[in-house]
Amino acid sequence: MELARLHQTRRPSAGRVLAVLTALPAAAVAGWLLAGLPLLLLGVYRPLPAFLIGLPVVALLCWTVARHTGATTSSADLGAARSAVQVTGRQVAGVVAVAVGSGVFNAVMHSEQLAVRRDPGTYAQYAIWLAEHGSLPIPSGAEAFGGPDPGLIFDSVGFYGVDGVVVPQFMPGAPMLFAVGEWLGGLLVTPAVLGALAVLAFAGLVARLAGASWATPAALAFAACMPVLYTSRTTFSEIPSMILLFGGLTLIHDALHRDPPPSHSRAGGVPDGESGRGTGRWRLLSARRSQVAAAEPGRRRLWWARWLEVALAGLVFGLCVLVRVDGLRDVLPALAFAGLLIASGRLARSRARAGRVAWRGAGLGGGLLVGVVAGAGLGLLAAQLLARPYLEYLSRSVEPLLLICAAVLLLTLAGTVAAPLLARVPVPRRLPEAGAVLVVLVMAGLAVRPWLQTVHRDPATPEDWRTHTFIEQIQKANGLPMDGIRLYFENSLHWVTWYIGVPAVVLATLAAALLVRRLLTGGSPEWLLPLAVIGWTTVTTLLRPEITPDHPWAARRLVPIVLPGLILLAVRGAGWLRERGRGRRFERWIAPVCALLLLAPPIVTSIGTAFTPIERGEAAAVAALCARIPPDAAVLIMERVTADRFIQVVRGRCGVPVAKVRLDTANTASRREVRRQIERVRAAGRTPVVLGAERGQVAPYGAPSQVMGLVTRQDERSLTERPNGTWSLRINVWMAVA
Repeated sequence: MELARLHQTRRPSAGRVLAVLTALPAAAVAGWLLAGLPLLLLGVYRPLPAFLIGLPVVALLCWTVARHTGATTSSADLGAARSAVQVTGRQVAGVVAVAVGSGVFNAVMHSEQLAVRRDPGTYAQYAIWLAEHGSLPIPSGAEAFGGPDPGLIFDSVGFYGVDGVVVPQFMPGAPMLFAVGEWLGGLLVTPAVLGALAVLAFAGLVARLAGASWATPAALAFAACMPVLYTSRTTFSEIPSMILLFGGLTLIHDALHRDPPPSHSRAGGVPDGESGRGTGRWRLLSARRSQVAAAEPGRRRLWWARWLEVALAGLVFGLCVLVRVDGLRDVLPALAFAGLLIASGRLARSRARAGRVAWRGAGLGGGLLVGVVAGAGLGLLAAQLLARPYLEYLSRSVEPLLLICAAVLLLTLAGTVAAPLLARVPVPRRLPEAGAVLVVLVMAGLAVRPWLQTVHRDPATPEDWRTHTFIEQIQKANGLPMDGIRLYFENSLHWVTWYIGVPAVVLATLAAALLVRRLLTGGSPEWLLPLAVIGWTTVTTLLRPEITPDHPWAARRLVPIVLPGLILLAVRGAGWLRERGRGRRFERWIAPVCALLLLAPPIVTSIGTAFTPIERGEAAAVAALCARIPPDAAVLIMERVTADRFIQVVRGRCGVPVAKVRLDTANTASRREVRRQIERVRAAGRTPVVLGAERGQVAPYGAPSQVMGLVTRQDERSLTERPNGTWSLRINVWMAVA
């Protein structure tokens, strides 16, 4: 009997299991990035050192997170203060089933985008290079062609040529994760694994803020959403970024919303109504002071442990910049929130002296600020050392964003210094109502925006002109008027309704308005940072998505925060409706109807593409291409499209030196120039190989043979309607051994 009771007490509650399980994905991803980045900077990001260092760091971070999360979470509804429903094993099983099911489904339906047509191919080839070589930049291999020459180009789409070397586009965080899949033989299914972790991270924040009863339907709505399916099947950066952002919010929530640190306790002051007079009271006061003095070292250790816990949570959140440079925008609310906590700590000390109890998160803002700045700083350091051409390409948007970050830090410092004075400023009586109305007006403005504005951009750079031509091609395919400068950004909120439905957007707006009102009246502090991050990023993203507007491509911009954030708010709105309907005849129908309204639109929208994987067969086709190229070859690509798609494929996957012959027309190089480069390759002691898109392009240089003739499916490119299918894709490559 005693053994049974002991076993029962040691079994973790369902609430603890759900709390720990949903906090671990962010800890694991952050731990691997923290261990891998120094190795990459040193040029030794190889399997042995990466696993020897990375696995212990991941284990340590996961153990730390599990230890603190488990200590703060009971079987209560994980922070949903207004719900008396406890976490059940069935709810935990539901979340796990959705996560595992999404991972398996997306692994089966994974795409095989290895040719560099758009960003997934770039990320895949970036990861392959890291997995094979473990260092950056990429050598151009010019010596195989007799040295550098004005007629040779070694860069390509997604890979910049800088000072005789090649530098990949994009931040290194996501390729570092995908490289692990390449080491383990599963590069193309790694995104599906990360997608399953993203479902867990999202469900964890839902359970903490809206209640565990909503975690499973919210996770299912998120997992079934077309943009999430799309980015969980191929090598994008949005899913890893989402894990760090939502996982970081979860860890910050767990670190802050717990019993208060004892540094501002009233135990050391004179009890209310007591003075030092009287022998009995004086002895009581002296005894209490002695107890406080004896306990002070332990209190300080506990406070520093809490401080480090908050700093670790901020570090995880800030590391999203290492994955996507757009993460700079996403961390801004956390900087302001850290300043608010620091200011609250200053006020708490003065209130403690007056015998008043402070908010439990006060005094921990310094840890959050240090963590977020450290995480974002590591991302910026990696960008400066490993992706400087990418930063220069994005300078028009990154530089203003850096200035905004600096301004936020300065305002945070100023607000902290002036906190006692600002606390005395009277708050307008109608401010909570005005804040709620403002939320509704902003969403209404985004909804009617297509009837008030048409967004255009005049091309100013070669990249802008390529986008201009590309949009015209899509407009022609869609049967739309030709207008290459149109960006369709005014439809951004309507994009959201395509994927999660109008009911979800309405419920999210309702919840956001109610939460703003509650926050401005001093309630629901656990929602302050999540609502700030979701609101700020959603509005700024919808105003300027800054992406080529064809779908489902453009939908990836909504994945890290906009779609999961609105689904989170929508289930909170549904929970509010259920609370309001309590005791009425239709009470039992509210939750099922809301769940149906949240689940049906994403499932109906996704059904047209969910069971059609794209670019399948590409992995086998690339392997066959590499097998046909002689091992001592130096490859000359003399046609534009083939060069764009396959320069890095040949260099990275095939392991053969490659260059594009400078073109003299729109698409091909002159025969005279190709023959000159053939002679230079032959003089360098290698076998010259020429690649092109058609038989006639390579026939003048040797016996032509088709080394790739792939017929597969590709993404639909829809500008004004939700995507509901795929298009055919044909890739031809011809080769001649000169």
